[in-house]
Amino acid sequence: MSTSVFPRLEPHLPSVSKPIQYVGGELNSTVKDWDCAPEGETVRWALMYPDAYEVGLPNQGVQILYEVLNERDWIVAERTYAVWPDMEAVLRRGDEQGPIPQFTVDGHRPVRDFDVLGLSFSTELGYTNMLTALDLAQIPLHAVDRTEADPVVLAGGHAAFNPEPVADFLDAAVLGDGEEVVLAISEVVREWKGEGRPGGRDELLRRLAVTGNVYVPTFYDVAYAADGTIEAVVPNRPGIPHRVRKHTLMDLDAWPYPRKPLVPLAETVHERFSVEIFRGCTRGCRFCQAGMITRPVRERSIETIGDMVENGIRSTGFEEVGLLSLSSADHTEIGEVAKGLADRYDGSNVSLSLPSTRVDAFNITLANEFSRNGRRSGLTFAPEGGSERMRKVINKMVTEEDLIRTVAAAYSHGWRQVKLYFMCGLPTETDEDVLAIADLAKRVIAKGREVSGRNDIRCTVSIGGFVPKPHTPFQWAAQLDHETTDERLRKLRDTVRDDKRFGRAIGFRYHDGKPGTIEGLLSRGDRRVGAVIEEVWRDGGRFDGWSEHFSYERWVTAAERVFAGTGIDLAWFTTREREYDEVLPWDHLDSGLDKDWLWADWEDALAVADGSADVEVEDCRWTPCYDCGVCPEMGTEIQIGPTGRQLLPLSVV
Repeated sequence: MSTSVFPRLEPHLPSVSKPIQYVGGELNSTVKDWDCAPEGETVRWALMYPDAYEVGLPNQGVQILYEVLNERDWIVAERTYAVWPDMEAVLRRGDEQGPIPQFTVDGHRPVRDFDVLGLSFSTELGYTNMLTALDLAQIPLHAVDRTEADPVVLAGGHAAFNPEPVADFLDAAVLGDGEEVVLAISEVVREWKGEGRPGGRDELLRRLAVTGNVYVPTFYDVAYAADGTIEAVVPNRPGIPHRVRKHTLMDLDAWPYPRKPLVPLAETVHERFSVEIFRGCTRGCRFCQAGMITRPVRERSIETIGDMVENGIRSTGFEEVGLLSLSSADHTEIGEVAKGLADRYDGSNVSLSLPSTRVDAFNITLANEFSRNGRRSGLTFAPEGGSERMRKVINKMVTEEDLIRTVAAAYSHGWRQVKLYFMCGLPTETDEDVLAIADLAKRVIAKGREVSGRNDIRCTVSIGGFVPKPHTPFQWAAQLDHETTDERLRKLRDTVRDDKRFGRAIGFRYHDGKPGTIEGLLSRGDRRVGAVIEEVWRDGGRFDGWSEHFSYERWVTAAERVFAGTGIDLAWFTTREREYDEVLPWDHLDSGLDKDWLWADWEDALAVADGSADVEVEDCRWTPCYDCGVCPEMGTEIQIGPTGRQLLPLSVV
């Protein structure tokens, strides 16, 4: 039996900021009996998004798994989030009974009492928060030190496609879609518990690993060459697969989650209900890890989308609905979806929104449908590269004329604000490529003034630093150092500000390059980086994804200490270009993408950059297969419309 720590926690809540985030009891949350199944058969999950409640609660992945697991009458699933430093101090100080452990917000049960602690990593900068949670939960930081009394610490999410930097802290990791695999894992745990836990913790992990769908780092040995590169990653016991495969959910309509989304008690980063209208992307942008690792494209049907929107509105009271995917306007029936939903909620308080829209997928009819109820927000487009040369290098096949034509249509139909998103530090980038962003923004403002006849036109330029990611064609690229990144952005900012005609109409937002450098270390690091993460954490590192908490100096100092005398350093992991024959830390983790295809695409990018070739990778939804490897390797296929069906307005009873 697990006992709630809330009676111990409650007296301290007035002393911490935003105490409501620790209380639980949100609309649509679930608290089940600890023993909801026959003796020994209950499987218990603590699900964690390793960031603050305001960031973690809206996360779709955690909400989906929370609901999928709790629908089974033999599974208990509860949530936990990273606690702020003031609450961390409270928990460590504790009371007369000792420290108060990391707890779930549903039943306020100690995290250590659960069978599985499942962490969802959208970004690598949450790794230090994981260590805080483990320590507060009184779970040993290192997997080798854990006993049967500790939960299986399991990672998922996009960052789990290279879990090697945190391999020492994880018992297991899963790649890809989680809906089906969490139930399969639960079955293995239930069977093992029902048999009396034979072979202990090691046997449970072995049973998970031999399926070929769960990666258990401790069952693999890593050998390093004299130059610091990896020689090999090999299983260290019989029956363990040499490669671990990702999971792909092939019928999204059969999994219309979340059916009852959580409604937060405190303000969160997204105050809306979101419906994922399709999963995957085959546009082929070479920088985009999300597009590469989520292939193939699988669309939800128009009926399922309509049902999910209606169920979500009824069960939450949210009045804004976001239709989410990596490129929502690419849904083959997005026009019909938009019109059907706009008809259904015409005259109500419900508003519909799309996230960042591809320039070549946008049209005014679509935009007007989404703003029919009078809520017209700014439009966001992502050209990514400032110059046409740069956009060709990254396979973002959008011309400057495409962008100008699109924004002209928007400004002429009443929009006043456009946001443009770019990256700095892309492979082969020059100062001129970045300064071209200013020219593009000025052309946008000029065209907006021309077609609207108004001077209150605004364009916001938002710039992020490029970080090479595993399982992409750019996984071999050298990352731009933060000094050069900052200098290029300074030149761009000055160019914009110095323009008397357009400077005031262009907003400029960017972050310095230092956090991107550390993200690069964590993205492409191997197991040796784990010691750096632990050193940073022991030195006070917390919430590294928040600029006010991030310390570049702390990371640099820790890397220098850990790597001293090893022949490798921070630059070795970040600003060094890799060669084809180098064993990459994630090569034994199978996303389905053929490594030779990725390398050929990397070489094509370099050929485009130097002008020796003009290679465009088409979207394979509409062209013959170009052999990336995913569909034959994973036994999957692209699932798209059109279906010819309609989403009808609800009948009033």
